[in-house]
Amino acid sequence: MNVIYLLLRSSKIVVAIAVFAGLVSGTCSARIIALINSAINSSTTFSFAIIWSFLALVLIAVTSRFISELCLIRLSQKVIFDTRLLLCHRILASPLRCLEELGTSRLLATLTDDVQAISDAVAFIPSLCIAGAVVIGCLFYLIYLSWIVFLGFVTFLVIAILSYGIITQKAKQSLELARAEQDKLFSHFRAITEGTKELKLNQRRREAFFTEELEFTIDRSRRYNIDGMTSFTIGLTWSQLLLFFVIGLVDFGLPRVMQIDPSILSGYALTIIFLVVPLDAITTILPRVSKASIALQKIDAMNLKLASRSEEISEKFDCSPDLTNKIRGYTSTTPMHGLNLEEMSEKSDCVPAPTNRIRGYTSKTRLRGLNLYNSEFHSRKTFETTPPIEFEQLKLEGISHAYWGEGEENHFTLGSIDLTFFPQEVVFLVGGNGSGKSTFAKLLTGLYIPETGKILVDGQPIDDRNRDWYRQHFSAVFSDFYLFDKLLGLECAKLDNQIQDYLVKLHLDSKVKVKEGKFSTTALSQGQRKRLALLSAYLEDRPFYVFDEWASDQDPVFKEIFYTQLLPELKSRGKTVLAIAHDDRYFHLADRVLKLDYGKLI
Repeated sequence: MNVIYLLLRSSKIVVAIAVFAGLVSGTCSARIIALINSAINSSTTFSFAIIWSFLALVLIAVTSRFISELCLIRLSQKVIFDTRLLLCHRILASPLRCLEELGTSRLLATLTDDVQAISDAVAFIPSLCIAGAVVIGCLFYLIYLSWIVFLGFVTFLVIAILSYGIITQKAKQSLELARAEQDKLFSHFRAITEGTKELKLNQRRREAFFTEELEFTIDRSRRYNIDGMTSFTIGLTWSQLLLFFVIGLVDFGLPRVMQIDPSILSGYALTIIFLVVPLDAITTILPRVSKASIALQKIDAMNLKLASRSEEISEKFDCSPDLTNKIRGYTSTTPMHGLNLEEMSEKSDCVPAPTNRIRGYTSKTRLRGLNLYNSEFHSRKTFETTPPIEFEQLKLEGISHAYWGEGEENHFTLGSIDLTFFPQEVVFLVGGNGSGKSTFAKLLTGLYIPETGKILVDGQPIDDRNRDWYRQHFSAVFSDFYLFDKLLGLECAKLDNQIQDYLVKLHLDSKVKVKEGKFSTTALSQGQRKRLALLSAYLEDRPFYVFDEWASDQDPVFKEIFYTQLLPELKSRGKTVLAIAHDDRYFHLADRVLKLDYGKLI
């Protein structure tokens, strides 16, 4: 089971201690049954020795069970903690293009449903292990009572296990289909939250969305889950039926065909009845484990391309030596869950672009799985990237980027572009829709990796080893920006006066307050939210500022302020500014105006 493997790889020593303590508990539980059976069938008088033996066995069984569960609880919660953080780290370390191909709905489904399924299963692993230990102890006691009777019992037990496996195989298939519907369901949830206005304005669209899309998907998910859980219930009921049949066979059938000591019969009856509870626990937990295995497979199937070694190293988190070495040690032959990375250069489901252009990784790269195993991951983060420099020139030499359609020969190519930026200048970038302006901004800021050409900062080429350092030179507000509710990564206590000045300058001082680096509200108009994003960019104080159609959501008054006051102020501070704009009445304020036409700089 992938979930059990996940636990084992996290800490073999702790698992070994837990397993040993569990086996002790199971052995003592079996010995208690033997003691009770012996007392029932004994003709001797009352003895304090039996009582003391019983109390000692109970104490050892309970104590060892407590130790085993405590070890596994701490370990399972550690695995949940590590899994969540490491998965988020892998997503953040993956190339932006790959994440865009995957889509928000799939990522959200993984971060919520899949991680929750893994968490639920791992949380029940302690109970599963203890139940397994009790079953093993009881089986050894049954062998001790009579190996001949045990052969008959184990025959029915094998039949029960095999039949349960056959029945639950269908259950697992149904749960996989239910999980596939979750991706669609999250897409519909996004439509509800982001398309509320459009749905409210059109009743026919709203009804069609609910009946043909949302209700249909929810119903399919419900039916698949019902089918899966019903199959598990059928398997559980069938297994219990066989178990009780064995009790009847041992107590009423075997005495008619062979001579068996009554103490053996009572011992088997007591033990099998005692086994009902742990076996029921095992069969109840197995559906959760199956869901978790499906979740792990889903994570593997996402094909998240990990960042290059240097990118992961430069985007440092405070990891233990195990994880740090693991990150630094990724090579084309490093085995990961579900794949040997020798396949990296052969196939990809993530970015179907030409195979030999992207620097640092090919577009045919495919990394299956996030390798959630053997990770020591802590929440404290330290960023040790070399701070950005005040460059004298930033040069683009022959860079290009292509978008390839699935199975199509035609594609959109941006470039090749030769361009140089200097400090203390304002550059406007104009062009029609689809001309490649936003793609150029992502290439310039290092979010996309050029397929050809190179970027140089004061003559120093940018590659996988220093790409994250290069990104730290930019503050950007993209058209699809995300506004954090806190000013993260800034020493806000030292910036209180500056923050207040900017709030006044951005005409937000009456609407938003900043306390301990947190905005009092972000429930503002889109234009006001963009101003808060601009405030965050101001405070970062980077050498290069990129604004992707920032002024498009501003009223005429503040649009005037942006072009005539804010941009010149950045220029006077020695900053380089690239503003993607359509406001031709302000073009005279730019030092240069660049135009893109279908990917070509003219």
